[in-house]
Amino acid sequence: MYNSADEQIDSTYKTNVVVRHNGSCSYIPPGIFKSTCKIDITWFPFDDQQCVMKFGSWTYDGGALDLRLSSNEGDLSNYISNGEWDMIEVRGKRNVIYYACCPEPYVDITFVIHIRRRTLYYGFNLIIPCVLISSMALLGFTLPPDSGEKLTLGVTILLSLMVFLLQLAETMPPTSDAVSIIGTYFACIMIMVAFSVVMTVVVLNYHHRSQDTHEMPDYIKTLFLVWLPKILRMRRYGKYEEEEGKKSHINNKMKELELNERCSRSLLANVLDIDDDFRLQNSTSGYLHVSSSEETSTVHTCISAQRELNSILKELRFITNRMKEEDEANDIVAEWKFAAMVVDRICLILFSVFAIISTCVCLLQAPHLVA
Repeated sequence: MYNSADEQIDSTYKTNVVVRHNGSCSYIPPGIFKSTCKIDITWFPFDDQQCVMKFGSWTYDGGALDLRLSSNEGDLSNYISNGEWDMIEVRGKRNVIYYACCPEPYVDITFVIHIRRRTLYYGFNLIIPCVLISSMALLGFTLPPDSGEKLTLGVTILLSLMVFLLQLAETMPPTSDAVSIIGTYFACIMIMVAFSVVMTVVVLNYHHRSQDTHEMPDYIKTLFLVWLPKILRMRRYGKYEEEEGKKSHINNKMKELELNERCSRSLLANVLDIDDDFRLQNSTSGYLHVSSSEETSTVHTCISAQRELNSILKELRFITNRMKEEDEANDIVAEWKFAAMVVDRICLILFSVFAIISTCVCLLQAPHLVA
């Protein structure tokens, strides 16, 4: 065997040669041959391999030893099926070659063995788990950020994918001539899962922002609160617009009431149901005379009541302003949370499309899916 990879040149067992009366000889030695074969892993595990085995005499030329084939097809009657490979065909060819060392021709028989890898093992142990892992990465975008397990899920999926990638590296032949199709698929899924972890961090960052730490820029409000909710058909935009309309309507009503109150009598006069100048008007029946002591006590009572009302007004204004500030802070937190929901929805759609396209492109390019 010319392209033998064994330590010995001849790997056959010692057997006799059968010589017939017409001069023909039959030599059928059993043996275990180890040959070199260039492996192409481009379509692994959906690959076909063609290995060449070249047999000839190392000593005798074509004039002393003539090798011939009884058929161009190999005899597969005693072939035992293998669990990893399918035998497609065995082709034989007789070659007569002149080498540079010698003027005599040398005859050899070259067999080309065409085998195909069975994909059932790799499908159940590598491909299906990878598809499930990618789908779990997509489900991470539907997990609420308040659950506290959103980032943990993404990192766990990334680590599990790395375990399958190491298993794939141990299964494939170590070569740098080409990148296998399943390696490309695993790389795409791994990149997708890594970016999903990054986007999960962005979503959590948006979700936990508040008025004290961040201020939402105008372009983020326009993008995540107006445009993208329209495209994604999310309901926050309509509700937000309705709330803004109600707030503006309430503010207009309050302004009108304040203007009407300013135009009317003072607050003390309204409460005590008296005139602003504290003077009693002359009635049609005559004048009502009040003593100076009674008038003085009335004035002191009105002044003390006015002070109490002013303090009450200050407290009411403080409470009202505090409630307005809390409402504004809650609105800002709600806007950041809604922006995080929009980012989650965008990532879910984009990564789903990427996973489907990468799966179809990588797997459907294989020359055969089932062997």
